[in-house]
Amino acid sequence: MNLFECESISKHFHGTTALQDVGFTLEAGQVLGLVGENGAGKSTLMNILGGVLAADTGQMTLLGESYLPRNPAEASARRIAFIHQELNLFTNLSIGENLFITSFPRRTIAGIPVIDRSRLRQATSRLLDLVQLPVDSTTLVERLSPGERQLVEIAKALSVDARLIIFDEPTTSLSARESAHLFGIIERLRSEGRSVIYISHLLDDVLRLADQILVLRDGEVVGRGPKSQFDVGRLVTLMVGRQIEKLYPARSSVPSREVALELKEVSQPGIVENVSFQLHKGEVLGVAGLMGSGRSELARIVFGLETHTRGTILRNGRPLSPHTPKECVRQGIAFLTENRREEGLLMEWDVDRNLGLVQAPSYIRGPLRLIRDAALSEKVTATAKQVRVDTSILRGLAVKSLSGGNQQKVVLGQWLVENPAVFLLDEPTRGIDVGTRYEVYKIINQLAAKGTALLVISSEIEELMGLCDRILVMCQGEITACIMRDQFDREAILRSALRQGSGSKTTA
Repeated sequence: MNLFECESISKHFHGTTALQDVGFTLEAGQVLGLVGENGAGKSTLMNILGGVLAADTGQMTLLGESYLPRNPAEASARRIAFIHQELNLFTNLSIGENLFITSFPRRTIAGIPVIDRSRLRQATSRLLDLVQLPVDSTTLVERLSPGERQLVEIAKALSVDARLIIFDEPTTSLSARESAHLFGIIERLRSEGRSVIYISHLLDDVLRLADQILVLRDGEVVGRGPKSQFDVGRLVTLMVGRQIEKLYPARSSVPSREVALELKEVSQPGIVENVSFQLHKGEVLGVAGLMGSGRSELARIVFGLETHTRGTILRNGRPLSPHTPKECVRQGIAFLTENRREEGLLMEWDVDRNLGLVQAPSYIRGPLRLIRDAALSEKVTATAKQVRVDTSILRGLAVKSLSGGNQQKVVLGQWLVENPAVFLLDEPTRGIDVGTRYEVYKIINQLAAKGTALLVISSEIEELMGLCDRILVMCQGEITACIMRDQFDREAILRSALRQGSGSKTTA
């Protein structure tokens, strides 16, 4: 008997089809890889399975019995756990409090029920041992790394003895070591007879982990079968409905010799040390490095979000003063954060207000300081078309309702309402599908062709090699290599990221 089956699942939102006649089966101890572009229907399908949404039509069975959860609590009671991309943890509470927030062990003192802290610590420690997380049960979640928080979510699933665990983009914020640890735990879950649905845009990871693969496109199943029937090329073709012969569009421009941004011996103790480089107009300059190398912190320092104690940052040959985000924006510097939900978007606002967020102050006129809505709206609509956001959803739809890929397009579009002169992009394609990535790559190339200087930070070496004119490599806050395009080599970049080359500091 299959552990789970669904048949003819359909779901519509305001006349738009999100899912149409979707079906699949899942055996006990099996990993199903679920792939598709942003907006393909993956999250809708999993939200139906997890009790967040109800299907319009279709049926589901769990161990041969009808399965129609009305809410996540009912799904949990049937031992189904959903680990979302945005983890559902209370960062101000301890690990134990997060794990048992709905079912604290209790004892009675003078007739009054209180939390049994001793039993709570014991139960939490047992679960942390299962996921190989060697921290104290009383540790606040806010003190944990992204990988450790992911393990706490898995421990929460094991606390209800989940027989089916859904992972939604679990490696988005993880280092390579943390991802490898996660994969080992998933293998162990499978060996214990638990089933897993693994959703990811990293197709190599899906092919590594999955027994079966399900491909969605525009809410319909376009591919289904054992992983032996698929490779990356076929998955891409099924997902986007066409072949993408080259994942990285060809560059038609070359960098200028004119310097747009320069750093001279920029330092912040414990973060970056004596970082120096020049970024030229029309150049795409990559920054590679392992988690904790100082890449993101460097971008935040340049944009004035973090301080530096020594060194100089120059824009067009002049020091940035005052060195604040407001002044950076005034000087034509844009910053795409890696954390779009917390730092890039106002999730309750609609799409057009988010797109106009950065440039709205530039459209204030008159003594009453009113925004020229018509002029800004015209710019926002043009930008939405540029980043391929459907203009029919600009107003009246909260940005939180969009898929991850469309949210990323909105964050990108915020900075394109007025063309930036310098663009700092931190993980610009994190958590988005191959088709949307291609669109982002084209925008980067178009900006470079117009003379914008771009600094691109990415954890994916192949992405930097496909996009950039040069790559700076960072390790422990220092630049350890500057590699030109005709010398790109993945192993050389990794060696520099691990400081296994010369180990000397580099000025670019």
